[in-house]
Amino acid sequence: MSNLPMSLRPGRALPMFESLDAGHHAPAAPPTIAMGGAGIPQRHPDWIRARIPTGEDYHDLKRIMRTLDLNTVCEEAHCHNIGECWEQRTATIMILGDVCTRACGFCAVKTGRPSWDDEDEPRRVAQAVKRMGLEHCVITSVARDDLPDGGAHIFAETIRALRRESPGMGVEVLIPDFDGHEPPLRTVMEAQPDILNHNVETVERLQRPVRKRSRYDRSLGVLERSKAYALEFTGRGGTVHTKSSLMVGLGETRQELAQAFIDLRAVDCDILTVGQYLRPTQKHLPLERYYSPDEFVELKQEALALGFKHVESGPLVRSSYHARDQVPESARRRRTA
Repeated sequence: MSNLPMSLRPGRALPMFESLDAGHHAPAAPPTIAMGGAGIPQRHPDWIRARIPTGEDYHDLKRIMRTLDLNTVCEEAHCHNIGECWEQRTATIMILGDVCTRACGFCAVKTGRPSWDDEDEPRRVAQAVKRMGLEHCVITSVARDDLPDGGAHIFAETIRALRRESPGMGVEVLIPDFDGHEPPLRTVMEAQPDILNHNVETVERLQRPVRKRSRYDRSLGVLERSKAYALEFTGRGGTVHTKSSLMVGLGETRQELAQAFIDLRAVDCDILTVGQYLRPTQKHLPLERYYSPDEFVELKQEALALGFKHVESGPLVRSSYHARDQVPESARRRRTA
């Protein structure tokens, strides 16, 4: 426990403003920028700016989701990019309900005992995506440890429904770890998504307080086995690209981030996103510090030098942010006539 940042230790309500690595990091944010103490308002630095949700496209997309009774992670996770993304008619659809069986310290999605039971959901998702006219879509889910297969068959059926309704469109799935079980992952990969996304979220040392039931090595294994299953099911190992995401500002060091980059490349992860952790509510993990825009540029350059095919790195970057633009050129069209 002594290796955890001060704000992640039991009994600490406020984050500590400490410079983690003066050789690489900008000075820590001053105490005048509140990061979530009880009763203290939070004020982000000038470079954290999100567009207010408004506009015709935003409201049209919202109507589509409500009409077809679908959830989006954009709404459930209180994503700061919802205004920008929805105005571009891009959204990440969240299947398997809106209640998660896990209680990760960074996530705003509801935790509890899910009551979802809707085998028709894949059809409605495919209808919504077709109406949106997307070139690339992202499908994610809550963790469903209560289901025998973790909901893998719904992921697979959704992929197939999307192929039928929108042939030629890129399909990306952001999956949970399925508790490390291999059959659910095989089920998803047999449906042949274009991109298999699974997030490690943070560095190895901080996994327990940040991700609760997840494990760092387990997540790396998901990414590694995805490539092997893609080769098995398609005979073309390069067909499926893998992707992962990291949050910064939870108390990690630059050396730990560098090691996470290396670990991801060691399992042939193709795409990486790096973004600033922003505390959803005062009940979530405190923010240790803000990274500057220049630091995100440095992180991108460092990751690209390791061989990632694409790196999206910035203060408001999230796993599905600009997802269409993250697709390697070789995978922009999965199928040819």
